Amino acid sequence: MTTSGALPRRRRDAAQTRLDLLDVARRRFAHDGYAATTVRHIADEAGVNVALISRYFTSKEGLFQACLTDAVTDVGRGTDDLGHGEIAARLARRLSDTPGKIEPGENRLRDGLLLLVRTSGDERIDDLRRDFLRALSEKVAVKTGNTIDESTLLRAQILLAAVLGMVLLRSTLGIQPLSAAGEDELRQPLADLIDALLGTRGHDRR
Repeated sequence: MTTSGALPRRRRDAAQTRLDLLDVARRRFAHDGYAATTVRHIADEAGVNVALISRYFTSKEGLFQACLTDAVTDVGRGTDDLGHGEIAARLARRLSDTPGKIEPGENRLRDGLLLLVRTSGDERIDDLRRDFLRALSEKVAVKTGNTIDESTLLRAQILLAAVLGMVLLRSTLGIQPLSAAGEDELRQPLADLIDALLGTRGHDRR
C-alpha cells in the first residue's frame, strides 16, 4: 500500500529510480520549499527506500543540486537553433497551461523554474541557487546569439527575472489576466521582451 500520490513500488533499474527521485524532488522542492521537504517525503512518494537518495545523490543537498542542474538543462533543451521569435514561442508554450498543446515534461520545467525562486533559509542552498541563476542567465545570453559581457549578462538576468516572476505569479497568486493567459497570448509579449533586451534593438541601446 502506498501513500496518496506515491508511485507504486516495483522492480526498476537504477536509471529509472534516479529519474523518479528527481521528478518527485523537483516538484516537492518547488511547491513545498527546501526546508519543508524531507528525504523521507521524497522517497515515499517515489516508492523507493530512502537509502537510495544517499546512494544516488549523497545527500538532500546533492539531490537539490541535481534538480537545479536539470532545470538549467531543460530551459535550453531544443533551443540551440531557434531565433528570437521561436524562442519566445517555445517559452510561451512551456509557461502556459493550454489544453492539448503542452508537451510532455513542460510541467517539469515550470517546477524547475519555481524552485529557483523559493528561498530556503539555508545559506548554502541559496548560494547554489545564485550560482545556477547566473549560469542560466549566461545560457540565455548565448542562445540569443550574444557574447557574454556585463551588459549582456545584466539584460539576460532582467529577462530571466521577468520569466521567473511570471512563473511565480501564475503559480501562487493567480493574478489576472496573466494567470489565464495561454500560449497565444504570451507569445508576442515574450518576443517583444526578448527582442528589446537581447535583440538588435537591445544592442543599439548600449
